[in-house]
Amino acid sequence: MRLLLLGNEALAYGSLAAGVAVATAYPGTPSTEVLETLEEFKDRFVYWAANEKTAFELSYGAALAGARALVAMKHVGLNVASDPLHSAAYTGVEGGFLIITADDPWMYSSQNEQDTRWYGLQAYIPVLEPSNPVEAYKMAKDGFALSEKLKHPVMLRSVTRVSHVRAPVEIEHPAPPKWGRFTKDVKRFCLVPTNARERKKALLEKWEKIQDIASEYIQTEGSGDVFIVTSGVAYNYVKEAVRRLNIKAVIVKLGIVVPTPRKVADIVDKSAVVVEEGDPVLELQLRSLGISTRGKLNGYFPKFGELDINKVAMGIAKAVGVPYNPPQPPRPPLEPPPRPPVLCPGCPHMATFYILKVATAGLNPVWSGDIGCYSLGINMGQQDVITHMGSSVGLGSGITVAGRHFVVATIGDSTFYHAALPQLIDVVGKSIPILIVVMDNSYTAMTGGQPSPSRFLPAEKITEALGLPTFVIDPVDVKRSIEIVKKAVEIVKNGKPAVVISRRPCVLMAIRKARRLGVQIPKYQVDLEKCKSCGLCYNLLKCSAISKRPDGKAYVDPALCVGCGVCAEVCPFNAFKLEGRKEIWLEIWKQA
Repeated sequence: MRLLLLGNEALAYGSLAAGVAVATAYPGTPSTEVLETLEEFKDRFVYWAANEKTAFELSYGAALAGARALVAMKHVGLNVASDPLHSAAYTGVEGGFLIITADDPWMYSSQNEQDTRWYGLQAYIPVLEPSNPVEAYKMAKDGFALSEKLKHPVMLRSVTRVSHVRAPVEIEHPAPPKWGRFTKDVKRFCLVPTNARERKKALLEKWEKIQDIASEYIQTEGSGDVFIVTSGVAYNYVKEAVRRLNIKAVIVKLGIVVPTPRKVADIVDKSAVVVEEGDPVLELQLRSLGISTRGKLNGYFPKFGELDINKVAMGIAKAVGVPYNPPQPPRPPLEPPPRPPVLCPGCPHMATFYILKVATAGLNPVWSGDIGCYSLGINMGQQDVITHMGSSVGLGSGITVAGRHFVVATIGDSTFYHAALPQLIDVVGKSIPILIVVMDNSYTAMTGGQPSPSRFLPAEKITEALGLPTFVIDPVDVKRSIEIVKKAVEIVKNGKPAVVISRRPCVLMAIRKARRLGVQIPKYQVDLEKCKSCGLCYNLLKCSAISKRPDGKAYVDPALCVGCGVCAEVCPFNAFKLEGRKEIWLEIWKQA
């Protein structure tokens, strides 16, 4: 059967063809669609875990017991799972174990660039690297067989331009899931020091074998005196660049880049141009084989950002000494206006940020933010530091301790369960006076709306059990919420921590539900006679459905308004008027 698939969907279907039984993940762009695709197949164990470490451990444990298992995550998620990752190489596995990571060059949806191939080198785990969805399908399927053959985990590294491009892929029917049964082997599976030392020796011996097997994943094409070694998505750019430059070259494409097979040294005539997406992981390994390289290490290709056809063509042209003038795209007659990323119109936590701004007025708080939708609070002037999952509570606590600042730590519900729970113990243990605000929208919204643990385990049950004063608000009830948050602020001012849970589901999910039920979503308009051009709605609330007219009065875009009513709550002049029925809509929204 032939389907038009995203690269991530192809990875999922390849895994199904291999008989995957257990699949786990934590959502993160650009990896999310792998598990979303597998969720449709109910004869397997498919689960969104609380974080990447727990996801990894579920699938790792299943593979130890002989089941075919995969875990999927984005590049920064592998940092969270790096502890069990290294142990998995020591113990090996019984069932096929595929670790799918999706890197994000140029950081379209990430806080840093990271090349997960380094983890393959460090952990002694081979890394497959597909260049398109067709290869993604094949490598996912073959990865399970390779893993079982070696009794060793296998990593598959995708990147944004593989995960999120579509291509026609010929797929097989899903194979029955391969389950397993655990067989005890204490010397292998219990990594106490005595056993771990022996396992490390066995791992190094296995690594030599893997390096020979990697030779089976070499493809060569073309002829000439120029050798270009490449892998993954970079191969596509190399093919086009060679055509544009009209040069003769032998293209050596590696399917396994970690470890780089020794056989490459037999193919390449002492010198090669190296083109790879990410860090010079391949280039360094080639140099260790005695090959002279021209690549990222000596400046032929950029060391950050994404590759594209012009960057690759210019780099190859410099390396082989031929001219190249990249085509210049036509400039539009008018440059489009800048559009900074903003919270969705009607996002309940746009109101939460407004409530916090009012409730902390005069305190000049430090806003310690976190990964996810609410990082967009930066456009409201309410994010001063964001670095990684869980950074809000962790860094915010450190800032509080160091400078005696009033700190507001804002964190989404999914991130709260992912990374903040251990930090709450420290906040309680040292009674750090910080205001922690959990913006609960019931979903992992920024990655497409996967369910959050808050749907079955409300955050207040955890914070109250820890003895933290906890207040729950509905952010669309602005005035009441401000008064409640002020109580939490007073606790923090008096030297104790406090927690606010601001709860209302993601408005996008609510809109979908309302449409399915045939409920008309109400809209708001501005009464121009009452509007006094104060700018509170578009300057302080900063609703993205509201803009400033040339005369300074507010304008609500009916195509964007979702009838949340927050504008009417904050307007001191009652200038916003409702069209439609609000009560039914708000109840549907609350239950979304």
